[in-house]
Amino acid sequence: MRAIVVNTPGGSAALEPAEIPDPVPGPGEVLVDVAASGVNFIDVYHREGRYPLPVPFVPGSEGAGTVTAVGEGVSDVVVGDRVGWAQVLGSYAAKAVIPAEQAIVLPPGVSPGLAAAVLLQGLTAHYLTHSTYAVRQGDDVLVHAAAGGMGLLLTQIAKLRGARVIGTVSTPEKEKLARQAGADEVIGYEDFADEVKKITGGGAHVVYDGVGAATFDGSLTSLRPRGMLALYGAASGAVPPFDPQRLNAAGSVFLTRPSLTHYVADREELLWRAGDVLGWVASGALKVHVSQRYPLAEARRAHDDLEARRTTGKLLLVP
Repeated sequence: MRAIVVNTPGGSAALEPAEIPDPVPGPGEVLVDVAASGVNFIDVYHREGRYPLPVPFVPGSEGAGTVTAVGEGVSDVVVGDRVGWAQVLGSYAAKAVIPAEQAIVLPPGVSPGLAAAVLLQGLTAHYLTHSTYAVRQGDDVLVHAAAGGMGLLLTQIAKLRGARVIGTVSTPEKEKLARQAGADEVIGYEDFADEVKKITGGGAHVVYDGVGAATFDGSLTSLRPRGMLALYGAASGAVPPFDPQRLNAAGSVFLTRPSLTHYVADREELLWRAGDVLGWVASGALKVHVSQRYPLAEARRAHDDLEARRTTGKLLLVP
């Protein structure tokens, strides 16, 4: 089958198109013909070796398609089901083996392409807005990179929960997308903390920051006393070590570095979050913006575009 393989971690050239044997599902697993794979920053971290993995490996943590075979002991997923998944390595391929407990059966009205575009980021946006900091009616929420795939989902879900959303963007085109997603205020990155304090009259209740090093200091300053900074990513680089006394000086604020793994700790929690996200997509309450689809063989170009921030919304690889 066609796949992308990383033999040696590094830059985007480490993504090598290859022909490899078809995978076979073992006990508790299902085999899926992949319709689309999501492209995410976690894939970049795996490719670079920032999160080391045994080599060689097939990257890609998100996808969707149709089940073509099931392993021993699988009962709640059957051949012919359309399923999606997140956090399952090996999605940059024509076929993938998925643990049945990670397979999410898609509801009517949600295509595999939409599922591959929304699941990983949608589940992340769900836990950030419902659990890490449960957004309440009237809260002031700062969303960085508000026109990116995560930012657009975070903005919409925070609005569904009644928040006032302030989004940061870098271009007029991205400002338009953020406003279409429901952002009440859209600002640039220069002096954004001062702008947030001016807009809110005291600071944000929560800052959702997936940018990292470039925005961290301003994100802390943007908070009101006892506010929370949810640092869920590091697109601009890792945040250097810092003195915890800064949290006191900023107003007894909270800092958390969450990850999806700990917020889908069992299948019940996974299906709760996925059910909400896919239900919103099916009803039209949550819009998914797919900015570009690339052939699987062009995974390098997809990573280059993502890292250079030349894109908005979601990127997909199509086998």
